[in-house]
Order: sequence, then C-alpha cells, then structure tokens
Amino acid sequence: MKDSSILLLIILVFSWNGCKIFQPASKADDEIIEVVMMEERDLDTLYVEAEAPKSFNPPTKGLARYNSTHKQLHDLLHTKLAVRFDWQKQYLFGKATLKFKPHFYSSNELVLDAKGFDIHRVSVIKNNDTTDLKHTYNQTQIIINLDKDYNRKETYTVFIDYTAKPTERNLGGSSAISSDQGLYFVNHDGKIKDKPQQIWTQGETEANSAWFPTIDKPNERCTQEMYITVQDKFITLSNGLLLNSTKNTNGTRTDYWKMNQPHAPYLFMMTVGEFAVVKDEWKGKEVSYYVEPRYEAHARAIFSNTKEMLSFFSEKLGMDYPWDKYAQIVVRDYVSGAMENTTGVIFGKFVQKTERELIDNHNENIVAHELIHHWFGDLVTCESWANLALNESFANYGEYLWLEYKYGKDEADHHMHRELGGYLYTSDRNMHDLINFSYADREDMFDAHSYNKGGCILHSLRNYIGDDAFFAGLNMYLKTHAWTAVESHDLRLAFEKVTGEDLNWFFNQWFFSTGHPELDVIYSYDTTLNKAIVTVKQTQSNSKFLPIFQLPLALDIYTKKGVERHEIWINQREQIFSFDVAEAPKLMNLDADKILVGTIKENKMVSNYIYQYHNAPTFLDRYNAILNLINNKNPLVQETIFAALSDKYWAIQNLAISHATNNEPTKVQLRKMLTHPHSGIRTSSVNKLTTM
Repeated sequence: MKDSSILLLIILVFSWNGCKIFQPASKADDEIIEVVMMEERDLDTLYVEAEAPKSFNPPTKGLARYNSTHKQLHDLLHTKLAVRFDWQKQYLFGKATLKFKPHFYSSNELVLDAKGFDIHRVSVIKNNDTTDLKHTYNQTQIIINLDKDYNRKETYTVFIDYTAKPTERNLGGSSAISSDQGLYFVNHDGKIKDKPQQIWTQGETEANSAWFPTIDKPNERCTQEMYITVQDKFITLSNGLLLNSTKNTNGTRTDYWKMNQPHAPYLFMMTVGEFAVVKDEWKGKEVSYYVEPRYEAHARAIFSNTKEMLSFFSEKLGMDYPWDKYAQIVVRDYVSGAMENTTGVIFGKFVQKTERELIDNHNENIVAHELIHHWFGDLVTCESWANLALNESFANYGEYLWLEYKYGKDEADHHMHRELGGYLYTSDRNMHDLINFSYADREDMFDAHSYNKGGCILHSLRNYIGDDAFFAGLNMYLKTHAWTAVESHDLRLAFEKVTGEDLNWFFNQWFFSTGHPELDVIYSYDTTLNKAIVTVKQTQSNSKFLPIFQLPLALDIYTKKGVERHEIWINQREQIFSFDVAEAPKLMNLDADKILVGTIKENKMVSNYIYQYHNAPTFLDRYNAILNLINNKNPLVQETIFAALSDKYWAIQNLAISHATNNEPTKVQLRKMLTHPHSGIRTSSVNKLTTM
C-alpha cells in the first residue's frame, strides 16, 4: 500500500516546491564533506513519518514485546456476501455465507472478526437447511458455538445476517492510514453540491471486518463472491470478474462479482459511484480505468503505461500477471494514497489530473507500486504485519525497476537516492529491525523502514548476487509460494537455492538487525611505497543497536591509465586497505556502484570532485560532485558547473542551473534550455534568467 505506495506524509521541513537539506561544499580543498540530502518527493513516493511510533519505546519490565503470527484454528475457504445500503444512516445490510474447515485440531467453536455490527442471525447450513447457532458478540468478535466438533477433513458453512454501522463505532487510524472505519460513504446525503456520492472500502490492515465478518488476518486466504445491490445509476467494482447484472423492480440493480483465486481478506474491495469506465485489454484480460466522468478523456493518461507495466513486470519476474483482470479506480476522501486490493486498486483523488497537469507530475511510480503488489503482497502475502516489508519493500523496489526500464538508470538511481534519504531522515527517531516483531501497533509498520529501507536493501542484494541470480531468486520465491503467506526466511531460502550461498549473514544484518552503517573514509597515497590507501571506519554509535556491518563494496581507483576496480569486504570497526598504484590516483571512489544503505563521509578534494563529475559513471557520482562544488568560486569549479548545464540527466542540470555563474555563456545556454523536454528545466531556466 502506498505511496510505496499508503504513507503520504510530509515532514514539516519539506514543501511541495522541493526543499533540500544538505551541507554545501567548503572552499577548502581538503575539508571533509558529508552530504545527506532530501529532495522534493511526489505525493505518491514520500514514505516518512513526522514522529517516532510508540514501538520505538521497548517495554521496561518482563519479556520484550513480541507480535506473533496469528494462530490458525480454522481455515476460511470461501466468502459469499450479499450487500445493500442505507445511504442516510450509512449502514450496510449484509448476508454472509462463509465456508470453513478446522486448520488441524478438531473444534466446536469459531471466532470471527466483526466490528460494530448488529447481528440478526447466525446459523449453520447443511443440506440446504439452516440451524441457528448460539453465539456471543462483543462488538469486535463473534464467538460461535458450532453444532458439533469438526475435524480437519470436514468443511462446514456458516450464515450470518447482520447490519454494519461503520460510522457508529470508535475509530482508530494512523499517520499512514488515517482511519480504520473500513467502509466509507462520500456525500452520503447528497447535500454537497458538485461532490459525487460514493461508497468505497479500505481494508488494510484489519478494517474490512468493519463491513463483513471474517478472519481478518494476513495469513488467511479465500475465494469470494459479491452480490452488490445499488441504485441503477451507480457503477460498482469489486475483486474478480463481473459475471452478471440484474435489474430489480424497485429501481435497483444487483451486480454479481466473483473471485475464483484465493486472496487475503484485507484485500477485499468494493466501490460504488458514478464513474466513467475506460477499458483496455492485455493478453485477453480486461484492463480498466475508473474515473469521474469529467476525466474520462484522461483516464489512460492518469494510469499511464499500465499495459506496458503488465508486460514488463511479467517478463522481469518470469511469471505472467496471475489474476483475471486489472482495474484501477479513483475515489474521493480516501484515507490513504492507494491500496493494492486484488484486481481492483483504489487511488486517492490526487492522481486524477488532466493530461496537461500530468506533464509535471505523472503517476507512474504509484501505478507501478500498486501493480507489482499483485505479485508481492497479493499473490505471495506476508504472514504477519511484522513481515510487512515482504509486501512493501518489493512494491517500493518495483518503482525503481520500472524507472530503470522506461527512463534509464539515472532516473532510477535518482529515485533510489530519494528513497534512501527518506529513510535516513527518520531513522534517528524511529529505529527498529526491518522485520519488526516488537511493534506497539501494527500501523507503526507503515514507515520508512518497510518501504524505503526495504527497497534499498533489495537493491543492495541485487548488486551483491548479480542480476541473473536476483531475478531467478524472485521467480523461485513467487512460484514456490504462490497463493500462500510467507515470512522473510522463505525469501532467503529462495535466494540460497539459486545462488548456492548461505545468505544468513545478509538477512540477519539487514532484515533482523537495526540501523545502518555510517562510514568515515580517508583516501591517501604513499609516494614511497607507491600504494593507494583507503582507511574505513564504521562510526555508527550506540553499539547496542548498531552492530558492525559486513559490507561487500566496490572500490574504483582512477589513474591516467584508466580505472581499476577492487572488490573489498568491510567487516571491522576500522580497516585499512592498500593497493599497488604506480602514481597518485586522480580519484578513489568507494561504493562505486552506489548501493550502500547508509552514509559515507569522505575527504575528497575539489580536484577529485571535478574529476569525478567528468569520469565516474553513475548519477550519484555526478550529482554528489556538483553538490560538493556549488559554493566554490574556483574557475575550474565554475567550468565544471557550466558543463553540468549540459549533463545527460535533468536533475543534475537543474542543480547546475541554480548555482550557475552570471555570464554570457551561461545565459546563452539557459536560453537554449527554454525548449528543454523536461518542464522543470524550462521553469528553472526562466527563473534563473530573470535574476541575471
């Protein structure tokens, strides 16, 4: 869920115009410079939180807090719902038919999650006959006395007639998902002019049990049927396929949606409203876009490249999109950013723009995020909220993969840099294991660890084992665990099976430990011994939480003969690495692939940064070089910043524009950039010219 994707919070120090936080370079050549930067974040890619969640405070007495996976006593096999609505009261009238079997042990008692209901009848169905069952209800759960002991080889069907009153119960929520009401009525009495009437649901984490009885846990999974009765003017959407619509004599219509593939209850969805529906097709499957009628002409642009993404992710993962359809819908007053409900993704109104508006702020990151969730999260689901990163880190990394494919590595690396910045900015106030069994509230899991840090860790793993092994491992993980719930060790075992390597060290360090490395790096050259020397200190403090990290990193050493790469393994508090080099290097560049999930403080000189900009290959090499030169008036520095106006990537051009020298060559170049394909560059060029 999101934007990542959903956690759409803005730290007070940010603005929509793109505030930056960094330490500028000094004029002194040998001054140590550390840069930790945050950039403008689109609404759909900012996953940071304004304050530490309660889970950061460990218990002071007794055993440490541990949130275990839900114990499965009964397996929910199938859910059939028939629902209709009272708009004025904001009620749902429901009839639920639920099929179960005991998970292993025989049982004569069933406990279902059901929040804020009036329960009218509970019965068991046998041979088309119903027998009422004794039950108790505490406004949160129904405890049902079954008619007999059932063993694990037997199935049984329970029928519940109920009224859901979502607005009348005590509500919760979090900074990521602002309400757990579950079922929402928009403009329920029709009194707000020009605002559509809508009904929609939001299930994650455990809010769908506010509108139908279920076992509302992520390690449960069932097929479903949904009969939705509405006024005939309304369009409905639910999971699976619309099999038929029946017009009733009272001016209503009943739509029948069926989902043949099992998925978790928190992924159930339903929307009702007056929508324009634009349809496409991908490999014989319906792809549809639901928007407000006035946006119908822009629907495909709002969800741009959806069909291409379906093809890309299917090919990249070695597994075709596994569901019967793919629908995306925009609703009003949504309580999060977007939600990956299986086959029916709900988005907040912020994505609904005209094609002209989308030029400056496209939706592709959040569209990619929710789409790849249909493999990571919907097909293979985290078994507990402690394992949420198994859903969200992959969705987060799906954004990187799409940008890398569609727009190139610079665009993807720029995005990853912002993701890392989001994690680093919040880490000092909210530090915990990626797989966090000690959370105080499951909503705390929707933070910059599960999203940002998790995606960065996957990128680091990809770099370590190589592309072929990484995607082969993902394919094995998906095919082995399709239609099931998983924990992080399942992911580790898939990668170990492919690579033949014990990866416990990697998973223990990044998934089951806290924090990140902070490296202090000093480069030097011994002219007597002709050796390039790199001294690396891990300076992360508070060793109780921040252990020594094992870091396989690339070191590139540049001389006039070219670049030589060395693979080094950092695994001590302080290490010295030396290499035979015939002359003083022009540049030594640790973490040459820029995959470190942490920070580096280096002693590079101005001459090193100038050389780095012109010769090192990655976006971050060039970007950090300019960032560390911008306040230096040395003529060679100014020549480099001028050169950056013609960089191949817009973000570096944009940085150079803001710090370009006021002279005629700069003005000439800025005038040329007034026709730049990127609107941000055109705007920056105009603004800069007006100040010259």
